Amino acid sequence: MSLVRRKRLTLARILAATALAAGVTGCSVLGAGTAPREIYTLSAPSDFPASIGGSRAQILVPIPRAVAALDTDNIAVVSDRTRISYFGNAAWSDRVPKLFQAKMVEAFENTGRLRAAGLPGEGLLIDYQLATDIRAFQLDINGSRDAVVEFSAKIINDRNGRVVATKTFVAKAHASSDKVNDAVAAMNRALDQALGELLVWTLGKI
Repeated sequence: MSLVRRKRLTLARILAATALAAGVTGCSVLGAGTAPREIYTLSAPSDFPASIGGSRAQILVPIPRAVAALDTDNIAVVSDRTRISYFGNAAWSDRVPKLFQAKMVEAFENTGRLRAAGLPGEGLLIDYQLATDIRAFQLDINGSRDAVVEFSAKIINDRNGRVVATKTFVAKAHASSDKVNDAVAAMNRALDQALGELLVWTLGKI
């Protein structure tokens, strides 16, 4: 083999190794392997206080906004304030904003206290929109082991565009371990709490 060819092969190996290292650094996955991903979903709350309000209004639930790190079907793990990782071989049944949107609509329907809650494109005559922004949807292992659900919500009068009310919701639930099954169970409890509070607040405003 000529000296020039050996140098070319060496350079190619260096470039390949550099690219591989960059790919690993850019995405941190916990427990990644070759096994098929387990798919997880969440349930919507179905038990509500007897004092919960009611409304004859029809409400539109657009897809929530979220940063790119949360706009995914990966199950997020936060180990410090600036780093997000994901469980390997596990995923939500849909992207987090779509899953969250579906559970909001399902929760409103479960109350039986609203004329209708629907998604864009369903042809409802809308009275209000419920705009949300997901800020946290993860297992936090930074000094604790809590599932965290945090989002802001804004009720908008669809007839005049005026904001009726805004509020930020935060719910936490302790996970019994940092395994994905326990993390998902804790996420479900945190979501139940957060959506329950959202429903009571929304029905009290419209």
